[in-house]
Parts: sequence; C-alpha cells; structure tokens
Amino acid sequence: QVQLVESGGGLVQAGGSLRLSCVVSGSIVRLNTMGWYRQTPGKQRELVADLTSGGSTNYADSVKGRFTVSGDRAKNTVFLQMNSLKPEDTAVYYCNIKGLGLNSVGLYVGDFWGQGTQVTVSS
Repeated sequence: QVQLVESGGGLVQAGGSLRLSCVVSGSIVRLNTMGWYRQTPGKQRELVADLTSGGSTNYADSVKGRFTVSGDRAKNTVFLQMNSLKPEDTAVYYCNIKGLGLNSVGLYVGDFWGQGTQVTVSS
C-alpha cells in the first residue's frame, strides 16, 4: 500500500500563512508529479499546485504569487507554502502523487491521495 499523510492545516486569519506537508510512505517506487488539490463542499476538487519530475510547476490562477509548491523526493515529501491567505482559500487540501507503485504483480502507474487536511481562513 502507498500512504500519504498531510499535516499543517488549521485555522488562520486572513493575511496569515500556513505550510502544508505531505509524507509518502509504503510501496512507492517513483514519484513523478507531486501536487496539491483542494475541495469545498458542493464544489469540484481543483488543482492548486503541482511539481513535475522535470522541475516545472503549475498553479491555479487564484493562488499564483501567494502559494509555492516544493518537494524533497529523497525524503518522499511535498510541501505547500501558503501566504497572504484569503477566506476563499478555505477548503480541505489533499496531497496527490502521480507515480509508480509496487504490488504483488509488479510495477503499476497510480494516482495516490491523502486523507486531506482542513484549512480555514477567517476574515
């Protein structure tokens, strides 16, 4: 099994900062794209930011200039630094890994998700 555990969420005032962390463990062989998604009740899950194995990044327009995604592949860890937080950033944030896992049959391509961490920004 591949397991992702997020941490760092919480309650913060508008204008404040939070740093989310995601640690990947289990039968993971290769981490390709590492990223973060978020979801609010009644809305679809949306991409916040991701980081490819080639080093390129992708951000949602709503977070550009405020959020930064980074990772340490040697430690199987991905981060999301969130600055200048706004109430509209309130959501459950999910860590996502696109990579290679290993099961009893062999290698497989998978999308792996964490359980999510709540971020609440008050006005």
